Amino acid sequence: MAKEIVVLGSTGSIGRQTLDVIASYPEHFKVAALVAFRNVELLAEQVYQFRPRFAVVLDSTRAEELIAKVKDLDVEVFTGEEGLEKAVTMEGPELVLAAMVGIRSLSAILLAMETGKDIALANKEVLVTAGDLVMERARALGSNIIPVDSEHSAIFQCLNQEGRVEKVILTASGGPFRQMTLNEMANVTPEQALNHPTWIMGPKITIDSATLMNKGFEVIEAKHLFNLDYSQIEVIVHPQSIVHSLVQYNDGALFAHLGPADMRLPIQYALTWPERWDLNSKVLDLATLGHLDFETPDFDRFPCLKLAIEAGRTGGTYPAVLNAADEIAVESFLNGEIPLTEISNVVKNALDKHIQVKEPDLNQILEADAWARKEALAFIKAK
Repeated sequence: MAKEIVVLGSTGSIGRQTLDVIASYPEHFKVAALVAFRNVELLAEQVYQFRPRFAVVLDSTRAEELIAKVKDLDVEVFTGEEGLEKAVTMEGPELVLAAMVGIRSLSAILLAMETGKDIALANKEVLVTAGDLVMERARALGSNIIPVDSEHSAIFQCLNQEGRVEKVILTASGGPFRQMTLNEMANVTPEQALNHPTWIMGPKITIDSATLMNKGFEVIEAKHLFNLDYSQIEVIVHPQSIVHSLVQYNDGALFAHLGPADMRLPIQYALTWPERWDLNSKVLDLATLGHLDFETPDFDRFPCLKLAIEAGRTGGTYPAVLNAADEIAVESFLNGEIPLTEISNVVKNALDKHIQVKEPDLNQILEADAWARKEALAFIKAK
């Protein structure tokens, strides 16, 4: 019997690659629901190809357009938050692939777990903003959270060894500006920042990779996913993006996960876990690679990494503020309103002004998120 899957963010980079993997195993996987924000054209194409029971467009102004495009098919079309909730709580699917950018899917993911579903998590913001809440809920409900990020998938796959974990090492490519000075980075364009040297990703995560904020988010994720202390998590720059992460055990042994920069690898593993299936992907030729380089990250040139780790250590609502202020700052950079180097200042201002809630519930997390967005916008406008 085919495994039914709900795909949140089906028209984004991870969503599209997930559907590529699913299409490779039509006898094993069935798409139950597709959820997208507003790309009705691509969503309709996906509906025709995968024939889900539900199709959801979150932008309610595009609902009638989607209905018209798929009217000949046996598919129910929903919109907005109600549609998102219907998709994650529908009967039948056992896995939700969460790839929507931002915290919009946070409440839906909690609902999905309450209906007995596992989560293949490609969304960083869910654990960054509400890691304690989400992981406690997952443990209480017996829901598995399977990481899709290449770094966390690598750690996940290296953790099945005997012994005590001393630390995990997250690798970072260093982005397109790894060797630039701060003065040089102040003058880069959005087009330059979107030109990542090894990965093809959406604009938000690509800019976060350029500032290393993305790696800071991954540190917070790793803390929650693997129940680690921040002292057990290290970041190292590895420009080739071949070693996706490492785990060090108590005897000093380092287990590394190596693979090409192909997101289909961690996506497929999340869908097939605990099994490992064939995948038509490039195989590494170590002799051709010749060498692998590693270096310590420069916190002075990449202050966003330091801000993220500090916010994670402080906990409470600080990570939610970190994430929200960063979203506003990245959008402002992409719109040409601030330089790349101003992103960290926007985030730092919000963190400095925030009054922490130490053990927030969902509403308090969402309130902190809303406050930080307003504060970031006001700071940018004042500048």
